[in-house]
Amino acid sequence: MATNDVTQKRPLWLLIEDKILEHGPRDFEGENKESTVQQIAQQLDEAGHKVSRNGGHLLQLRWAIQDRVEVGRPLMQDFNEAIAALALEDVADPRRTAANLTAEVGATWPELRRSERKPDILRILEKTKLDLLIAKAKGLSEDDGIRLLIVEEVLPEVISAALGISDEKFGQVNAAMEAERAERVRVEELLEGVADRSTDDKVKHLLTNDVAPSLIVEVMEIDQGVVDGVKQAMEAELEEKQRLAEEAAAKKAAEAAGPALDDIPSDEMLEHIESIREILEFSDQEKEIRAMCEQSSIPKSLVDIAVSDPDKLDALEEQHGG
Repeated sequence: MATNDVTQKRPLWLLIEDKILEHGPRDFEGENKESTVQQIAQQLDEAGHKVSRNGGHLLQLRWAIQDRVEVGRPLMQDFNEAIAALALEDVADPRRTAANLTAEVGATWPELRRSERKPDILRILEKTKLDLLIAKAKGLSEDDGIRLLIVEEVLPEVISAALGISDEKFGQVNAAMEAERAERVRVEELLEGVADRSTDDKVKHLLTNDVAPSLIVEVMEIDQGVVDGVKQAMEAELEEKQRLAEEAAAKKAAEAAGPALDDIPSDEMLEHIESIREILEFSDQEKEIRAMCEQSSIPKSLVDIAVSDPDKLDALEEQHGG
């Protein structure tokens, strides 16, 4: 929302109407009328506007006062009441609102419909919209208020001044919004890659790529229940994969460990014991012993005995006919 123009100085016709609004009905009766004309002209002169010595400006003032006398009330009374009645949704499109307001109030005040006054009325409505937006923003949390005004394209300096925030705070919220916009672009690109898949597959693809569930609901315009259902299915799938992986790891570990003592045939037992004795002659370091035993495919059950109680090997050898 452009805001550079809404703070421009009020044009002469509005200043005249403002001054007329300050006076009561008796100020425009009889001899008081001319006195009021001169008083307003002098006030506008003092404010830097040449009225009393400018024929065109003085005529403009006299015509405005004559209209006020004929209608019986100030133009700005009707105009301000119409502005005050506007809600934020009424000024979503200031140009359309300006056209409607000019037609409505202009039915009583034809001068309001003059083409040169339309830009002034539009600026007033843009300022009205800005004021309503700021009022709404102040009713929200600080971050949400800043976000609202950023979305409405209010200038950063206007936002900071209106909400009383630092440039650093504005920068933080703006950076967060830019990151969110970038994430939406990423999500759209991810969806393009699975455009021909089912809704569930699309949701799964986004979840797999670490897209937040709330953003999936927003971008895909689906119910939260759909996302929850896919998440549950994925969790069950992951649990099954983990179970199978654990089983495979356990099987691999068991295969690496070799058979238990009672399951080793006697001839193999004697061969293993002989190999262990050769290794023990080479080293007495557990780490080295285990490494060499593993290289020789000696069952872990025998290796544990070799490093913890090597004397037991004699009993095992005798037990198996050695």
